[in-house]
Amino acid sequence: MKSHLRDPLSNRLRRAAMAIAASGIVTAPTVHANPSNNIVVVPPSDLPALARQTGEAMLLRNTMDGRAILYVEQDQGTRLAIFDVTDPGNIKGKGSVQLGSAGPFEFISPIGSNQELIQYRQGHDDAVLDFHNVNLPNLKTVPGLTEQGPITSLGNDGFIAAGQDTEVPQTRNLQVVDTASAQILNTVFDVKQVREEISKSDTGTTFLLSENGLYVVRRPAVERDSRRREEEWLLEHGGG
Repeated sequence: MKSHLRDPLSNRLRRAAMAIAASGIVTAPTVHANPSNNIVVVPPSDLPALARQTGEAMLLRNTMDGRAILYVEQDQGTRLAIFDVTDPGNIKGKGSVQLGSAGPFEFISPIGSNQELIQYRQGHDDAVLDFHNVNLPNLKTVPGLTEQGPITSLGNDGFIAAGQDTEVPQTRNLQVVDTASAQILNTVFDVKQVREEISKSDTGTTFLLSENGLYVVRRPAVERDSRRREEEWLLEHGGG
């Protein structure tokens, strides 16, 4: 029992240490920062090269060592681009993996702690992505699974697949607006043809997947609060 209890503590310590280290990183200011500095929109051109390509879908996963990894499906489902987004101010490209997929797909639901059910958009059986190696995920088929409709999760025990084809997701135009100033609402940045968005609550980061690539919406004040909480937690629990 004790070994199971130590794991969350160890992971929390690692995350706190990484946050403290990240707080010392100085990044170049972006021209898309609002003067109030409440919101920073980072376009694909200011991110690693893999972020500048059109994507189909995204998946955000936390690793056992406290990192946050964003996977972006590209090239009609045949490639996964990998980004370490643990520190929103220092996003790192971790390369890409070629997949033997049958076409574009959606990320549906986790299966246990190291796998994710995917669902092809047109005419193919569903499959599973295995993330035991976070930098080298691989695709597995589910023998006998042919239904491609809505998924009902049964926790870590399984899922129920209904019979209905999924549709290609529609795009939409978004405007990022800073409401922190009580005197005036300023439109910060337009992001066109957004296919999907994912939020990372601890740092207040939002990832927008568009036809032009990956955009990152940062909230520096929330990032600072997150680092402060981690540092306080480490000081309180790290000396024991």
